[in-house]
Amino acid sequence: MSRNQHTKSTEKSRKPIKGGFIRLISGKWRGKKLPVKDIEGLRPTTDRTKETLFNWLMHDINNANCLDCFSGSGSLAFEALSRFANKVTLLEKDKSVVKQLQENLSVLKVDNAELVSTNSIDYLNQKATQQYNIIFIDPPFNKGLIQPCCDALQANGYLAEDALIYIEKEVELTNITLPSSWNLLKEKSTGQVTYQLYRQG
Repeated sequence: MSRNQHTKSTEKSRKPIKGGFIRLISGKWRGKKLPVKDIEGLRPTTDRTKETLFNWLMHDINNANCLDCFSGSGSLAFEALSRFANKVTLLEKDKSVVKQLQENLSVLKVDNAELVSTNSIDYLNQKATQQYNIIFIDPPFNKGLIQPCCDALQANGYLAEDALIYIEKEVELTNITLPSSWNLLKEKSTGQVTYQLYRQG
């Protein structure tokens, strides 16, 4: 596989980020633009989808501990930090992307984020050393990463009581077997993308 598994795959319904930036849409850094590495296949969550997601999370994000399983551009992680999450852990394998994420964290003077340069599935297959209230699962498409990610999160103790789990996936991916304790709260599809919010019951 020529691309590393943490670089988000191309999707026809999404236009490239103009100028190589993501934009924070609310919170203490509202309107702030952060540079994104110009890497083929990087697929940041669109502003429209991100706004819907954080509307879903508006009563839960403040003081939450968040885990961004496939951080990529960091769009979800930085939005969570902007909206006063307590702590965010970012997992990312591509070293050049990790470098850009670290630079953006430094520019914002973030002191409540942990950036881990790692293969996400390998990381999650270890026993958790902390639990998270909100988990973002937005992996590269068509790589079969959602199932092992969900299995590892459940098996290794990453989910706090009543944890919220966000999954962003290709519409045609319908054969995922999620833990029986995960209850679907919200679901929406736009173009070729389906995004869902679950609560650990």
